Amino acid sequence: MRTAIVRALRIVAVATALLPAAGPLHAAPDLERATQLVEKRCSVCHGMQGESSGEFFPRLGGQHAEYIAKQLRDFKEGRRKGEMTRFARNLSEEVIEGLGLYFSRQKVAPHPPAEPELGAVGRYLYHNGNRFSGVPACKDCHGASGEGAPRLPRLAGQRSLYLERQLKDFNQRERTNDNDIMHAVASKLTEFELKALAEYISGMQ
Repeated sequence: MRTAIVRALRIVAVATALLPAAGPLHAAPDLERATQLVEKRCSVCHGMQGESSGEFFPRLGGQHAEYIAKQLRDFKEGRRKGEMTRFARNLSEEVIEGLGLYFSRQKVAPHPPAEPELGAVGRYLYHNGNRFSGVPACKDCHGASGEGAPRLPRLAGQRSLYLERQLKDFNQRERTNDNDIMHAVASKLTEFELKALAEYISGMQ
């Protein structure tokens, strides 16, 4: 069963990475307007460099531009539900592309694990999975360093509490986009494994 999931994950990861971005093919990023929007609104929760102003807000600095743009489109068009929907609703395609470009150029420092022993468990799970419960290795899709791919999120350095919440939302199908594969993974994680993974990933560089 685990082998089948791993094989499916690898196929989906490759296919997703090769997909063209949704929306107009030739929308030029409006970096100037995007930067103004970051200063006025986005920075309140995500920080000017995408470092995040709190544990429950995702760190966007260094995230793939294509991934950020996809998530904004999903919020705008209702495929993903959440607080961001009302902010994304009126964004133009040029600004969406500009926001993706802006945050992809920012750099944020990882957080050293607060509990190194818990992080060590997460490290094992991230790189090896759990063959006893069928949990695949996270690195199979997100890369050995958590770098992700243009259409798959960079995980390295992400806020641990945000990661925990997203994994729980995937498990409960409250995360309404990108859910099929991640539900199959998150539904097999114990609370301990979930916290261990979040602890390790938040300290990855």
